Amino acid sequence: MQNVQMRATKLVNSVKHLSYENRLKKLKLPTLKYRRLRGDMIEVFKIIHGKYDRTCSLELELYQSVHATRTNSLKLTNSRCHYDLRKYFF
Repeated sequence: MQNVQMRATKLVNSVKHLSYENRLKKLKLPTLKYRRLRGDMIEVFKIIHGKYDRTCSLELELYQSVHATRTNSLKLTNSRCHYDLRKYFF
């Protein structure tokens, strides 16, 4: 995917000679890494705040942190998943 964006930014004649990072800055485009991270954060926000049907979405649990002085007090719990994969490999 990044190759597509790199090639597409070269199509603009005024920035064709610049490096990829400088082309992105000149065209005011975010990097693909930033866009993926932003999209992931938006999806987590939607799941947490109930924008999706609960029967179809992931079960994320929130807890209120008492020690939140500089950050958000809502924290996600890290639920563990246990898969019994050994029974499928024999």
